[in-house]
Amino acid sequence: MSTEESQDTLKTHSPPRFLVIEGPIGVGKTSLVKRLAETFSSEMLLENPEDNPFLKTFYKDRRSTAFQTQLYFLFQRSRQLAGLRQHDLFMQTMISDFMLDKDRLFAELNLDMNEMDLYEQIYQKLSMEAPVPDLVVYLQAPVEVLMSRVHKRSRSEERDMDPGYLHRLLDAYNGYFSQYKRSPLLIINASEINPLASEKDYQLLLEKICTIKAGRHFFNPGPSFL
Repeated sequence: MSTEESQDTLKTHSPPRFLVIEGPIGVGKTSLVKRLAETFSSEMLLENPEDNPFLKTFYKDRRSTAFQTQLYFLFQRSRQLAGLRQHDLFMQTMISDFMLDKDRLFAELNLDMNEMDLYEQIYQKLSMEAPVPDLVVYLQAPVEVLMSRVHKRSRSEERDMDPGYLHRLLDAYNGYFSQYKRSPLLIINASEINPLASEKDYQLLLEKICTIKAGRHFFNPGPSFL
């Protein structure tokens, strides 16, 4: 039934060519990207933070490896974007669990003044350019929900994450998206709905994603559970 409902939506509405799912750590963006990619038969561009060898130490002592952690992500995203520029977005939908702007968001949160100056120089040298998304979906959830999900998925590199850091990160995300205007934006209360566990929620979200063409939108139909 779920596949039939999804196909009915896709018969009348085309998915965005370049869709970005964003949000703080633990909000469920990568899982949602994977399900949407299956529905759309699309390619994925995933961040893969577990590949960063500095991340585990960063969560234990952020100042000790903040710069190395940030540079690793910067170079990683640069390589991914180089591949994305070669991808024909007119031929197939691409769904990503990160946007380039996120890199500077984390850098401003974690680097001191001298490190940030050097980061900016490296960033400019890389000359990274990403296509503007056709739609950005921003998943929101309070810190207690995020921490619960982080503990539940039990990734070794995240075990020592400080809730205070997650608070500051969430504030940075909310501040950024409160002013975001580069592309259509859909803001979702991910603590009240669960498009991964609830088929009803997923189908409602799928229709929203396929019909939004401009402006800022909010998706909060109320909790539903299967």
